Parts: sequence; C-alpha cells; structure tokens
Amino acid sequence: MRSTAPRAATPRRYLMCPPAHFRVTYSINPWMDPAKPVDIPLALAQWEDLRDRYLALGHTVEELEPRPGLPDMVFAANGATVVDGRVLGARFAHPERAAEAAVHAAWFREQGYADVLEPEHINEGEGDFAVTASWLLAGRGFRSSPLSHPEAQEFFGRPVIGLDLVDPRYYHLDTALCVLDDGTGGTDGSGGSDGEIMYYPGAFSAGSREVLRRLFPDALIASEEDAAALGLNAVSDGRHVVLPQAAVGLFEPLRARGYEPIGMDLGELLKGGGSVKCCTQELRG
Repeated sequence: MRSTAPRAATPRRYLMCPPAHFRVTYSINPWMDPAKPVDIPLALAQWEDLRDRYLALGHTVEELEPRPGLPDMVFAANGATVVDGRVLGARFAHPERAAEAAVHAAWFREQGYADVLEPEHINEGEGDFAVTASWLLAGRGFRSSPLSHPEAQEFFGRPVIGLDLVDPRYYHLDTALCVLDDGTGGTDGSGGSDGEIMYYPGAFSAGSREVLRRLFPDALIASEEDAAALGLNAVSDGRHVVLPQAAVGLFEPLRARGYEPIGMDLGELLKGGGSVKCCTQELRG
C-alpha cells in the first residue's frame, strides 16, 4: 500500500545552461513559433529563479557556458545521460541542435569524466531517457531512434524499457513522464525498488500504456490539461517536485503522496517547447 508520509529529499547535482542566446528562430516542435518574440531578460530571470530554487533546496548546480548560434542550449537535459558517473552523449535529430552534443561532451571531459561515449544512434539525452534504480525508461517516436535503446543498455548495463510516443506535443519522454522516486533510497521507502512516476497516458501508444501500468500500477496519472501545461516536465529530488506552476491539478495529488510541489514560472522558455526538466540535466555519480 502506498504511503502518504512525508518523504526525505536526496541532494542532487545538476547541469544547467543560462539562456543568454535563447531565441525561437526555427520550429522543430509544435510549441515553437518564430512569430512569437522571446523576452530574453525575462527568460534569464525565470531561469535564474529555477537555478536559485535548486540551490535553496540544497542541490548543486554546475553551469555550462552558452554558445552563440545555439539558442536551445538552455535545454541542457538533452545534451547527455549520466548514470553512475558514465556519460552517454547525445546525437540530435535536427541539424539546428547538432553542435550542442560536442559542447556537452567536451564539458564532461574537462570535468574529469573518464567514460564518455559519443553515440552512433540518435538520442537526445534525458529528453528521452528517464532513470530509475531498475531501468532506463526510453522514449521513441519523434526524436530518439529505437536503435539508441540497445546502445544505452549495452553502455549502462541496465535494462531499457522502450516506450512509444504518439502525440507530437509530447515529442520527448520528459514532456509526458516524470520520475518522482527513482527507487534508490532517500525517500521513506514507500516507492519500492522500482520507484514511482507520474505520466500522461494520452502521450503513449496502447502497448506502452500497458507496459507502464504493469511496471508502475500506483503511478500518478496526469490530466490532459496538466500535461498540456508541460506539468510533467518536472524534477523531483524524492521529496520536492519542481514543476510548471500552471499544472495546478498535480499539486494536491502530489501532496497526498507525501511530495512537496514547488511551482515555477518558465513561460518564456515554454516558447521553445521546454520547462523545468528540459533545463535540468542530472549528474548521477
């Protein structure tokens, strides 16, 4: 039976990139409209608010230097996936973002990471890989190639669960699913070894919905309204869940499960199709 007792947070280490060069000058997802101008000072203020919130919660934030001509670098989650100190780099689906992969790989090497793999197949980092103690949940259908799944499984040595995305609004897994408790400890233990997630079923194929039901029978199910606010593009430390403030329908269900939701306004960054999680890459190990 799922506990509703308050949970304990686990200190995390994140990689973020300031939106100094953020613009919407092209459209590679349904959220992007070059006709809608971006308020850069406001985008930076919203990003700094997110960074400062992580710091106030006791987490560590590393910063990646933004590069001119790479406006989507602010969405740092897409640049790699890090598990147990091993780094699976990204290979982007669209040429507009392709150069970001090398910037991320160079940062990891400069920081002393010894095991950095530049992938053969297209994957967009934590955009399509969600990590639990038991598995990597892996999205496919719009960006990451299905061939990236066995590549990640071989590299990390843990099972990869492929999930088919079918709604173009939810083009990355992290727009449709969030790991609340990764099952590695640091909560009250109620999540179990497989952890706990929240997700929007409408983003997934029928078969993938059944897989999620079997793996996570007690998952928090998001409404269409909260998913459309990118409410699942959230970050959890096992207790605090940082998410878009417009996803109002998720707050009480999260509290009922012992989590502490923290709403953030990242409205300017939403113009690029990203929110809290897109801006936040987790450095595990």
